[in-house]
Amino acid sequence: MSACVAAAVRQAVEADPQVAWRVCVLDASRDDVLVEHDPRTVQRTASLGKLVLLVEVGRRLEEGTLDPGERLTPTEDDLVRDSGLWWHLSSASLPLLDCAALVGAFSDNLATNVLLRRVGGVDPVRSTARQVGLDGVRLHRKVADAAPPPGTGSAHGLSSGCAADYAALMARLHRDDIVSPAVCRLVLGWLALNADLSMVGGAFGLDPLCHTDPDRGLQLWNKTGTTSDVLGDVGLLSGPARTVAYAVLTERDDAQHPGGRESALAGMAAIGSALRGVVEGGR
Repeated sequence: MSACVAAAVRQAVEADPQVAWRVCVLDASRDDVLVEHDPRTVQRTASLGKLVLLVEVGRRLEEGTLDPGERLTPTEDDLVRDSGLWWHLSSASLPLLDCAALVGAFSDNLATNVLLRRVGGVDPVRSTARQVGLDGVRLHRKVADAAPPPGTGSAHGLSSGCAADYAALMARLHRDDIVSPAVCRLVLGWLALNADLSMVGGAFGLDPLCHTDPDRGLQLWNKTGTTSDVLGDVGLLSGPARTVAYAVLTERDDAQHPGGRESALAGMAAIGSALRGVVEGGR
């Protein structure tokens, strides 16, 4: 069955040599590698690194050092536009749990910055990631409206990682193997809200705004990341035959190859279609 996924990956790679592909697909229950392509190359991963922030928030909620009902108010330094919903709303503050839901549902940049400040910044997030074996998935800084000046920011932008590490993260969430089962359930609950099904997830036929329950035997938990040069989709797809953890990352130079976005999206859709066949057991 995984031969169809391998063929879809190969076709995507060959279709546009100017788009770099990094792919890893695992059987989420056993961690067996089903398909991989350049899985260990570390690249910029845009908002995908927010996953480790959600793990840190979940960990602190479980240990009781964060109050889910605490109302969080943005500071001037937190303010950021672009991705998300909160900066469009009139609410001056939101409960902490709602901020985490906004990150899961809309990759909300303002909610990300507020949560990151509340947990003490990037260093505690990195420390927890190391302790639970997620050091390969790195969140480098808070979200900014513009990239930091040369020499002051990370070469990897907001976050970085490789396909193998992101797929392993998702598989471990499935197996309740990050911090605790309760934390894994919290994080997966937030990821089930993700409204961005424009990439791999677009092939599954799910309602982007309501897919927390199984639909025609399929259930998805995923996180996406987008910049002008990066598209990434990592997730868990569960069906009647099996559950797979996947990471599909792409990178290109949009200024030199503006058509690369369309190539990446087309390849991701084809890979998603093949993954659907795997979890449904039909191919």
